[in-house]
Amino acid sequence: MELEYKTEKLRLQCTSVNEAKKLFGGDYDLAKHLLAKINVLKDAIILKDIVMVPSFHFHTLRNFDGNKYEGMFAIDVKGRTHPWRLIIELLDENKEPFNPCYIDKIASYCRIVEIMEVSKHYE
Repeated sequence: MELEYKTEKLRLQCTSVNEAKKLFGGDYDLAKHLLAKINVLKDAIILKDIVMVPSFHFHTLRNFDGNKYEGMFAIDVKGRTHPWRLIIELLDENKEPFNPCYIDKIASYCRIVEIMEVSKHYE
């Protein structure tokens, strides 16, 4: 898949162990898991390859306070017991967000993902 990043800082956090460690307060294990998830995303051909991996826990984000996460999805960085998530938005061939974004319909042909943030979005 093709990966886009919302910011250059985010790209560095997702591709450099040292920058990822800074993001996670020096936690090398979390940094390693984040970079592994990014590598799997890059190696996937279509989104369905990611959705079908149970350990990713690919899920739709719900909005409780406005539209910040409208149309976005999350992937666990290290598993359900850890709060860190990789927040992504799915893009069409023109690199525009799918609108509406029906995962069941686009998972078999979506090839571009934008990394929006790495955060503890539930906190």
